[in-house]
Amino acid sequence: MVKTKVAVIGCGTIANSAHIPAYLANAEAEMKYFCDIRVERAQQAAEKYGCGEAIADYRMALADPEVEAVSICTPNHMHASIAIDAMRAGKHVLCEKPAARTYAEALEMQKVQHETGKVLNIGVVNRFNTAVNVIKNMIDGGELGELYHVYVSFRAHRSIPGLGGDFTTKAVAGGGALIDWGVHFLDIVMYCTGDPQPRTVTGQAYCKLGKELEQYTYMNMWAGPPKLNGTYDVDDFVTGMIRTEGPTITLNGAWAQNIGVEEMYIGFLGDQAGIRLQYGKDFKLYSAKHGALLEATPAFQSTDHFQNEIDSFLKCIKTGEKLPSHIDTVILSSKIIQGIYDSSERGAEIAFDQEEARQ
Repeated sequence: MVKTKVAVIGCGTIANSAHIPAYLANAEAEMKYFCDIRVERAQQAAEKYGCGEAIADYRMALADPEVEAVSICTPNHMHASIAIDAMRAGKHVLCEKPAARTYAEALEMQKVQHETGKVLNIGVVNRFNTAVNVIKNMIDGGELGELYHVYVSFRAHRSIPGLGGDFTTKAVAGGGALIDWGVHFLDIVMYCTGDPQPRTVTGQAYCKLGKELEQYTYMNMWAGPPKLNGTYDVDDFVTGMIRTEGPTITLNGAWAQNIGVEEMYIGFLGDQAGIRLQYGKDFKLYSAKHGALLEATPAFQSTDHFQNEIDSFLKCIKTGEKLPSHIDTVILSSKIIQGIYDSSERGAEIAFDQEEARQ
């Protein structure tokens, strides 16, 4: 069996917790390179997993004709440039979410994908999640009736990651709570509802609780500790409404809010039934039949969504199958997120050109 040789670019948390272990668990993959501009992190990965070569410059991996595929696990501001370089070098790409910092960058990635014909999948891993796919099948099967609205909540008390660092610097991340957390929630909605074209977007993003870095109070901080001389110019709260060719969508999201209750869920509202999905967990189905109100918690055997994602990526390279996570589909989420940010900045609703959207 000829194995697919892979390079992982960026050896931080998501690479070590998801991408690398999933490649190593696939018998058809071989890790060729671990790459990180902090080469010590690449060296640590090579030593930890007992394979591959540690490099600091990703172009070395792209110049190797044996490498067929790359995972991009870098900060957001490098997604577009590395993905474009990789595709033009003849490599297939799995790029972590979000596709890019801006819709314009995502469009350029899509353009190069069309030019090269190489795979470009985005790491919207929930499209490979068992519970999400059960919900999608229920919606597609008409079990909710007419799905007219979806409500999204991704709110936490004090959960700003890496205050003052890459996550809170717009030039690096492209945004805050919306582009970091909201992209996952919005993508679940888009996937389950058939990826409907967005018509209009209105929203407001707030930069409130984290902007005074030294005054920010918290219990713990992922990607910390805080850099008090760093930058905080992104959203820690966002609200929005999206009209689509399918259901309407409303959202409220917060990295940080002065309410000490975490609410991470999606509510799918149909005229025959409704579903509330607890993010990353199970869901409940609500309906009314025979004069009675019904509530059910479906049980099913789950598989690891990151493993499913990597396995599907490696398989589609060989088969040519277009996955649900392909840039042509996921770019709609980038469009919506950009629309919310633009609406917030302009203080007005954003209307999309539907004819252009269908091209």
